[in-house]
Amino acid sequence: MITLRYAAGSDVGKVRQGNEDAAYAGARLLAIADGMGGHVGGEVASSAAVAAVAPLDHECPADLAAAAEGGVRRANQRLRELVEQDPSLTGMGTTLTLMLWDGPRFALAHIGDSRAYLLRNGDLYQITYDHTLVQTLMDDGRITAEEAARHPHRSILLQVLDGSENIEIDLSLRDAEVGDRYLLCSDGLSGVVEAAQLRDVLATVDDLGAAAGRLIELACEGGGPDNITCVVADVVDEPGAVQDTPVVVGSADPSS
Repeated sequence: MITLRYAAGSDVGKVRQGNEDAAYAGARLLAIADGMGGHVGGEVASSAAVAAVAPLDHECPADLAAAAEGGVRRANQRLRELVEQDPSLTGMGTTLTLMLWDGPRFALAHIGDSRAYLLRNGDLYQITYDHTLVQTLMDDGRITAEEAARHPHRSILLQVLDGSENIEIDLSLRDAEVGDRYLLCSDGLSGVVEAAQLRDVLATVDDLGAAAGRLIELACEGGGPDNITCVVADVVDEPGAVQDTPVVVGSADPSS
């Protein structure tokens, strides 16, 4: 039986006062959100987005891609409702990256600059596209990846969940293989820890919780300028390996 094993972790980092990241890891759903907005807006946005998609973990849709897209749109609608109820939240938004699984297949839905990575046979691949100004500049050949990492406008997002009508969601269906390891993370990790370090940890630290913890440690050692959140999941084929207790971290964690 092909299934997921998973772990998640979140840390406020070394600079921020509150945690505007949220993540969910379950047997069928992996999701991460990085909120933004003044006052408590970022925390509200990320936790609301994760809460809106969490029911997908308990559904068995015939069309994975349609269900994943529907979850993102429900999250967007929820943000719109929250702003209508409390106008002080105007301007809040969040990234959202989720994987909805059915055996060895999953739908990947993505908006913003949180990332999903695949480690397969020792090689690390970024499988999401950053909806950022610097990514478009790189696409146009106007700056290099090294310049993008230091660009003063590297945090400017071109797409985000904010309750508006015209969101554009990246959506794909993918096939996984037993032995694959997936990482979902906020830019508090990917913007601080280089891809080679991510690969080394994912490839060498077998325990999922320890791998998530080590990645967070590396981001903190790099200055921890932002909240740091990650989900690490393995695709396994082991009878009795079903892990059915979801892990919720960051602003979506009711105990935080």
